[in-house]
Amino acid sequence: MNTLQRHIQVARGELPADLVLRNANVVNVCSGECYLADVAIYDGYVVGVAEKAEARESTYQGRVERDLQGRWLAPGLIDGHMHIESTMLVLPEFARLVVPRGVTAVMLDPHEFANVMGIEGIRYVLDMGRNLPLSAYVTLSSCVPASSYESPYRVLLAKDLLPLLEDERVLGLAEMMNMPGVLHTDEQVLAKIRATREKGLVVDGHAPGLRGHDLCAYAAAGIMSDHECTTLAEARQRLRLGMWLMIREGSAARNLDALLPLVKELHPPRVFFVTDDRDPQDLTTRGHIDSMVRRAIELGLDPVEAVRLASYNTAQYFRLFDRGAIAPGFVADLSGTLLVSLPVTETDRGIGTVRIGPVTEADLRIPGRPGLVEIVGIEPGQITTKHVREDAPLSHGEIVAAPERDLLKLVVIERHHASGRVGLGLVKGFGLKRGAIASSVAHDAHNLVIAGASDHDILCAARTLEAMGGGFVCVVDGVVRAKVPLPLAGLVSPLPATELVQQLRALDAAAMELGCTLDHPCMTLSFLSLSVIPALKLTDQGLIDVETFTLLPLQI
Repeated sequence: MNTLQRHIQVARGELPADLVLRNANVVNVCSGECYLADVAIYDGYVVGVAEKAEARESTYQGRVERDLQGRWLAPGLIDGHMHIESTMLVLPEFARLVVPRGVTAVMLDPHEFANVMGIEGIRYVLDMGRNLPLSAYVTLSSCVPASSYESPYRVLLAKDLLPLLEDERVLGLAEMMNMPGVLHTDEQVLAKIRATREKGLVVDGHAPGLRGHDLCAYAAAGIMSDHECTTLAEARQRLRLGMWLMIREGSAARNLDALLPLVKELHPPRVFFVTDDRDPQDLTTRGHIDSMVRRAIELGLDPVEAVRLASYNTAQYFRLFDRGAIAPGFVADLSGTLLVSLPVTETDRGIGTVRIGPVTEADLRIPGRPGLVEIVGIEPGQITTKHVREDAPLSHGEIVAAPERDLLKLVVIERHHASGRVGLGLVKGFGLKRGAIASSVAHDAHNLVIAGASDHDILCAARTLEAMGGGFVCVVDGVVRAKVPLPLAGLVSPLPATELVQQLRALDAAAMELGCTLDHPCMTLSFLSLSVIPALKLTDQGLIDVETFTLLPLQI
């Protein structure tokens, strides 16, 4: 007897199921209802759902039976777009945190590892994702680097990605951040899109601010979704063009409250939830994709629809047609008790990736004159920045930090090839009165980014990061106040989440003692080099006007 025959016979009640869950309140994302039923599972699949009103006294029999006594039974939740590196955890530790919250699948874009380690970084994530109680899928990083103004370990071309499209856990091409490359028909960009579409896989988008004819062209290229919408108008435009709307609720960028009214108004089918970037403190307190379901319900969305946006819709987009629902033929992605040990992640890969070369305090000096300067302005709660112009803070013919004006020197140091290349600027909005904070997590190329009140502390912070292989550090008067080592590619810690969170809280507290007014300053710092998110960013190559995609002089 073959497997299909057995599934049919179990579904008809002619053979016993492996597991029967009795008296479950089934959350049916296909019909939009909840009702009492017995659920039969065989060979890892749901094969039968017997409503209690229909079943009366006769129902499925199982080798193992559990009476749920009216408890809710929902499909496993799916995060449609996230970066494991933002959690700062290895995948097994991440799984240990989120599986008990009902998360059973994630779509990972490993472009942080890819920027630091090249194609080996993507393979590292694929290897980490094996043998977990969590389905860890991957979308291939489309833009390494994110733009020509960023300096990664190496550039990834279409030919580098092609072999990985054969892996069954690869579901598509991750966020296509290179909007100019798409619109101006760059052949390398189009080659990646074509190869992915020829495999029948999805192409994710990333199109902040794009509209009109350019948005039409972006969609016509075969890019299917966008998670960068922050306004109802942007979200509506994408839905009208047939694109899928990924509603994002990360740690730094939170768009759920702003965009949910459109879902409540239109109930469009092409919408699902993503976290994009969640830090470990958020994961251990707010949760993961489950927190989006709860918040959507709090905001008045029908609970079944909220679950659908975190399960069925996501699976449909990624063409996982047997996931995301509790119905015959669907994978039984249901949470349970962990019975086996999680695999140990290799921690010798990605070590020793921070090499900054012979940088001195002289490299941090900025000659200046009276007049206006361009300043990166922090927008609390967002990864976008403001374009600020103020009089230059001067001392002895140099542009310097002016903490009394909430102006810090912003420095980016190339760290992959020890080139000694340094980008210099100013940032407003940290509130830091003295010292410096530094990070080797600096989207997307992950060079060192430092904000500080003195050149001495800025250089001390950079050297400390180099010595510990990356992470975060807070320095004052040449003394390290707090640090968070992230030795795996300068992005991830091998520690359990509880220990990592303690280190992060100590870091935040140290920054607060120095006057910082941001809750998680290193999370904010980590996005100040991302040259594809408006409006003004700094990389090792200089100050970038993201809206015109040009290099700007610091002094106007």
